[in-house]
Amino acid sequence: MRKFFLTLLMLGSLATASSAAEVVAETVVSGLNNPCGVAIQPKTGHLFVSDSGAGTICRVVDGKAVPVITDFPIDVYGKGPKYNIGPLGIGFYDENHLVVGGGGFKDGEELLRLYKLPAEGQSIKASDMLSSKLLAPQEEIKGEGNFYAVAISGDTVFVSCNGDDTKGWVSKATIKDGKFTEYVRNIATKEAVEVDAPVGLTIDPKNGYVVVGQMGEITVPEDGLLTFYDPKSGKMLANFETGLSDITSIAYDAKSYQMYALDFNWIDTKQGGLFHLTKSTDGGEPGVKCDKVMALDKPTAMVCDGEGNAYVTVIGTADGDKPNGKLMKIKLPEIK
Repeated sequence: MRKFFLTLLMLGSLATASSAAEVVAETVVSGLNNPCGVAIQPKTGHLFVSDSGAGTICRVVDGKAVPVITDFPIDVYGKGPKYNIGPLGIGFYDENHLVVGGGGFKDGEELLRLYKLPAEGQSIKASDMLSSKLLAPQEEIKGEGNFYAVAISGDTVFVSCNGDDTKGWVSKATIKDGKFTEYVRNIATKEAVEVDAPVGLTIDPKNGYVVVGQMGEITVPEDGLLTFYDPKSGKMLANFETGLSDITSIAYDAKSYQMYALDFNWIDTKQGGLFHLTKSTDGGEPGVKCDKVMALDKPTAMVCDGEGNAYVTVIGTADGDKPNGKLMKIKLPEIK
């Protein structure tokens, strides 16, 4: 009964999406190089994108990606296909301060960075951060890297890490007086759920839970998990199979308190896309039902604007050597 109650609490109202034919999508920016992060600036509503393969954080202005923070280090991820990556997850601490998860250094040297944004029309270098922290190796614990997603709650920053595959850490940083005061390994997700790779990450806007999309092995289909943790203790509250393969992002639409996920689906990227997640009681057991909203070409990150729109980054399919990543605006289906 307790598990059923948690399911009702965490997955919002029982709802169904309208037909996929009603979904409207448009390209906001094209020509991006492996974009892997998107955030909405408080008060201004401006969109910021982590143009990862280009080593740049951009502000979207009149349909163009204008560099704001440049010259991030670049690394290569994957064994086939391979992707150039630099800055990954991004999130606003407040209107003028941006947290950036790094992907350009080797594990143990990767940085979580905090920036004060320059005035509109100006840019700074990646080295011009206010504060940074790393998670170096500790005795038998491996160093951390590929800080894929950041989720901010007050002065606390949660970060999905992909360095130590035996632990699958979600780390936690604290911000005080414009700087990180600590950065520690916080939730050993693989020990909790026995599946690899925490990637998608968000904060439940009503209850404050840390919500993790566990990607699992990229060679194993349909092993993605949705897991809820207590933000203070790090204790797992509930864990659900989803039937998705490689969850790269989790987000709530604040307008309707509905949950959405992106599935990259490494094995068959044609099956990837945006999914609406609701609770299910099939067979009498509480669980998660995933309805596909629309197909997407290698989706990587997502944010909702509170007005029924999701902004999604996709890597897309390269045109020769020319990158074809995009930032898309998707009008979410009406919830009945």
